[in-house]
Amino acid sequence: MKQLHFQEKYPITVVDIAKSETPYASADALAAYFRDCIERTPRVQYIGQFDHLAHTRAIGGDVAPGIEAAVNVLFCFGHALPNPQVLAVRPRSIGICDLGSHFVISFMDAPMKPANDAMQAWALALRQR
Repeated sequence: MKQLHFQEKYPITVVDIAKSETPYASADALAAYFRDCIERTPRVQYIGQFDHLAHTRAIGGDVAPGIEAAVNVLFCFGHALPNPQVLAVRPRSIGICDLGSHFVISFMDAPMKPANDAMQAWALALRQR
């Protein structure tokens, strides 16, 4: 697990998982796993799944070599609305990228520690072998 700043601006967490380390064989299977994690977590709302690769191809966008699937699982941890600005960092998204021999799981760090702890635990639990 790496914590870094994407484009020197956005704090993100990235987990690289070899397919040999997990029982999940596809991005869709991982998306279903995350949906289950979200639905089992109190006060967290599943929103949907976005096929980022299909979207990018449909608009004629560039796709890096080796990307076989790219999806986002959308959900919200929002327990309060303390101000209008909090909407800028909600809802949450976990990115799942299939690079053939491995998956890259990524998400922007949340300003709420319990949300980060949950997302990290969900991602690290994918390593089962």
